[in-house]
Amino acid sequence: MAFEGLSSRLQEITRKIRGKARITESDLKEMMREVKLALLEADVNYKIVKDFVATIGEKALGQDVLKSLTPGQQVIKIVKDEMVELLGGTESRINFTPNPPTVIMMVGLQGSGKTTTSGKLANLLRKQGKKPLLVACDVYRPAAIKQLQVVGKQLNIPVFANETSKDVVHIAKQAMSTAISKLNDVIILDTAGRLHIDEALMEELKNLKVNIKPHEILLVVDSMTGQDAVNVAEKFNDTLGIDGVVLTKLDGDTRGGAALSVKKVTGKPIKFGATGEKLSDIEVFHPERMAGRILGMGDILSVIEKAEEAFDLEEAEKLEKQLKKKELDLDDYLAQLRQVKKMGSFSSLLKMIPGMNQIKDLKVDDKEFEKIEAIICSMTKKEKRDTRILNASRRQRIARGSGTTVQDINKFIKSFEMTQKMMKQMKNNKGGMKKLLNGIDENTLRNFKF
Repeated sequence: MAFEGLSSRLQEITRKIRGKARITESDLKEMMREVKLALLEADVNYKIVKDFVATIGEKALGQDVLKSLTPGQQVIKIVKDEMVELLGGTESRINFTPNPPTVIMMVGLQGSGKTTTSGKLANLLRKQGKKPLLVACDVYRPAAIKQLQVVGKQLNIPVFANETSKDVVHIAKQAMSTAISKLNDVIILDTAGRLHIDEALMEELKNLKVNIKPHEILLVVDSMTGQDAVNVAEKFNDTLGIDGVVLTKLDGDTRGGAALSVKKVTGKPIKFGATGEKLSDIEVFHPERMAGRILGMGDILSVIEKAEEAFDLEEAEKLEKQLKKKELDLDDYLAQLRQVKKMGSFSSLLKMIPGMNQIKDLKVDDKEFEKIEAIICSMTKKEKRDTRILNASRRQRIARGSGTTVQDINKFIKSFEMTQKMMKQMKNNKGGMKKLLNGIDENTLRNFKF
């Protein structure tokens, strides 16, 4: 996550103050100093940090907090509320015109991920019932049109391109006529970028804005560029006027100051966040959920939404009936694993679960899941049903077939048998899930190997 360093620092600060039965002004001042340093290290704009800390300090020093039965929790609530406000307060979605097509103009510098993000956004809107058309308006960068066509083909989303014209206004108007005739209700214009902001770039974009009158202008910003991302957003907004921001590479281990500064500096909301390399890795930006992730409070709503989107309900019901009749076998395990994989990387999902960020050294290598899949697929049906028959020669054969080692097989079988026991406990005992969760502590999670 882009807030890895900031998140761990803020969680450490809040952990110190959470359990305090009494908080003094000295405690609060120390906490504010730590918060200030954490935000500055995360490359958040200095003026924003100053205002943020001052607001928290003012609210936290109120008599209601100091006399509260749980003052530590009260302060943490204030920090979270102010963090939500800093990130934009509430989610901001695209304003679709009642008379389609809605025209969305994607702008930004080269290297920000604009073309890929255009495809990701089209894919997201299609899942919401829209019928998007991607339009290649970058007529300068070599292979820009081809890149958009490749993205469109992967997603099975139509791409309009005119490879003989350099007039982007003409291309956009042609695309609008095509969209109306093909009943596309959303047009996404992938415009040209530059390595830096210059007059020629802005003139072209302003000309396109005046002639096409897009309903939304979204600025694509690389969150890994830190404070530079905020400067780019400010210049684009001052010169062109934008309606919102899409932050890319939010999965990167960067300082994350861009996301915390861009709304305050430009006054324009972050509408979407790109969270990975897959064309499905984009989501609506929820300030409250993001604040929860940063402060280690989790983001269960996003996990549920990902599950609802990824899981095949019919398959899940079928699997549930099977599990009621028999023990979990490796075919069931693989089916569940493949469902979870559709939700995204396991490590990113763990970070959305409350408390997981606070467990040090808890790392999950997503490549391990590919290894597990290869191991299971190298087994016979009989072996998948009963791992007890896996003697030394069988394990050697499976290792050769899956490109792994016998040690890998042993480690996986051990963890699978632990999972079987957990499932059996949940099935046979009343309150099984509760007992199971009560029995899992930090050491259990850290020592659980795939």
